[in-house]
Amino acid sequence: MPPKTKEKGVKAGSQKKKKNAGAGVEAESMHRLAVLEKELLQDHLALRRDEARRAKASENQLKQRLQGLEAELEGARSEGKAIYAEMCQKEAEAARREAEEVLGERDQTLAQLRAHVADMEAKYEEILHGSLDGLLAKLRAVKPQWDRDVLRLHARHKEQLRQFGLNPLDL
Repeated sequence: MPPKTKEKGVKAGSQKKKKNAGAGVEAESMHRLAVLEKELLQDHLALRRDEARRAKASENQLKQRLQGLEAELEGARSEGKAIYAEMCQKEAEAARREAEEVLGERDQTLAQLRAHVADMEAKYEEILHGSLDGLLAKLRAVKPQWDRDVLRLHARHKEQLRQFGLNPLDL
């Protein structure tokens, strides 16, 4: 006959522990789920912040480009005036027309860039508000569950204090 092992006693004891630890495991899994959800929301918010930063950087680049084009436009205007003063009337008129066309194109480009910058600002604002609204909605959805878990933990600890003969209100 093979020697007897203590497996049966270990199994019975582990089953008791499992029953007692079931509530703890459930609470721990709920806590892990809440932590994971929180991390997911934080990652989502970080991604949105990165998008917003990229949008802001793009906006700054467009503003710099706009300033460069405005400076170039001003240079072109002053250059046109210098040409007008130096050239004959006919040549000056042709140069003026060409300069007006170039200025018109640049003004149109500047208007497009300004509209693009305004659109980028609106999108940045929309992304930020959308992210924050989504985060707030998720937090509102999870809050009742967290409140229930907190109350359950509070009641359990209160009961444990009573079991040790302590009055929770005295603490």
